[in-house]
Amino acid sequence: MSNEKLTTTAGNPIANNQKSLTAGLRGPVLMQDYQLIEKLANQNRERIPERVVHAKGWGAFGTFTVTHDITRYTRAKIFSEIGKKTRMLARFSMVAGESGASDLDRDVRGFALKFYTEEGNWDMVGNNTPVFFIRDGYKFPDFIHTQKRHPKTNLRSSEAMWDFWSLTPESLHQVTILMSDRGIPKSPMHMHGFSSHTFSFWNNNGERFWFKLHFKTQQSIQNLTNKEAEEITGKTREYYQEQLFGAIEKGDFPKWTVYAQIMPEEDALKTPYNPFDLTKVWPHSDYPLMEIGVMELNENPSNYFQYIENAAFSPSNIVPGISFSPDKVLQARIFSYADAHRYRLGTHYEFLPANHPLVENNPYYKDGAMRFFENLNENPDAYYEPNSKNGPVEDRSFQEPPYKIHGDIDRYEENDTYGDFKQPGDLFRLFTDEEKQRLFNNIKDAMQGVSREIIERQLKLFDQADPEYGNGVRKALGILE
Repeated sequence: MSNEKLTTTAGNPIANNQKSLTAGLRGPVLMQDYQLIEKLANQNRERIPERVVHAKGWGAFGTFTVTHDITRYTRAKIFSEIGKKTRMLARFSMVAGESGASDLDRDVRGFALKFYTEEGNWDMVGNNTPVFFIRDGYKFPDFIHTQKRHPKTNLRSSEAMWDFWSLTPESLHQVTILMSDRGIPKSPMHMHGFSSHTFSFWNNNGERFWFKLHFKTQQSIQNLTNKEAEEITGKTREYYQEQLFGAIEKGDFPKWTVYAQIMPEEDALKTPYNPFDLTKVWPHSDYPLMEIGVMELNENPSNYFQYIENAAFSPSNIVPGISFSPDKVLQARIFSYADAHRYRLGTHYEFLPANHPLVENNPYYKDGAMRFFENLNENPDAYYEPNSKNGPVEDRSFQEPPYKIHGDIDRYEENDTYGDFKQPGDLFRLFTDEEKQRLFNNIKDAMQGVSREIIERQLKLFDQADPEYGNGVRKALGILE
């Protein structure tokens, strides 16, 4: 028998946790049964708003280890020497599905990482795909509406999805990946991860370099067909959680080799494609992969809610030596992610254990709901800035250099010789005949119930990527030329 005493939240011992307090043997329950009221009231408040996107996720702690020297590109101390290890937290997730969705829906997977560095937290918030459906954050709310439930039927709408995609040619690259074999990874351990966005490094000499990150699974890429996913879902909707948690518990720690593509700052004005366009990749022939480290997940959290549900990732969390780019979707996410966390978790979400940095955390923010921590420094008189009370002060040595590129960044949208169809076509032509046929069949399955007008409009986009692409989908749908 345990020696620990059951108590209320205020620490009062509980004598009887089996029955309500009543007036007599058969009398009504009394209002003074504060223990009952506390128990019921806490149950009513056990849930917080789920994420609008990326609601269902799976995660673990781990370690990032530097294997190659990139200090010529960045002053970030996480990369300061070969062999250096940094504690981190990873969360993989569905994008469209709610918290109760099957782990094996055909969907993009989120790939979010938080590195607890000696200069504060650096968050890398990407996906398991190198591109996305849109190139401008202005379109994101509309796109997500098509992935969520119809306001009248309260059902997911294939009509809405394909209507949006067929009217948004830039989405074709991501649609092709989503409908390919990689649309349903076998587990979080068997998929690659990508920063997807272009970010920037900067070094002690004031030089800036654009970069993209690639996390290549060491477990090998493995995927499921629609049929295989349906069979597993019929037995469990928590397959990814079982696989990831179980592997780490057994000591089979999953690993990813981390690479970077690095571009000199002024090359951004020379490439025939927009290097800041989230719907495009950088050809490896132009900017080859450079190995920089290894990521290993080796610790399951002691409490899922505390460390995974409360984990708050945002691309606005950067450290000296790492910064942003003119990527329009990234610029929107810098605001929207942190704002989502303030709504979902509260003003002081960065002080929750999953998000708290390992170093000093000294903003001048004050009060508000759930102010559950002490003054941030030992001088309570320093609660504003500037002050003469020896409070925290700015340090200009961390000022990043200004951009060297200026002017008409959006010229790419008119003069991009790659257009929206070259890269999807190039990807399609890399598929084997068997992979192409599965792509055609997956699209056919996803188009069930979609109106003919929308299908025809989408087929024209496939045709522009490659005539074989459009004709293959037509045959799968049984549409004669």
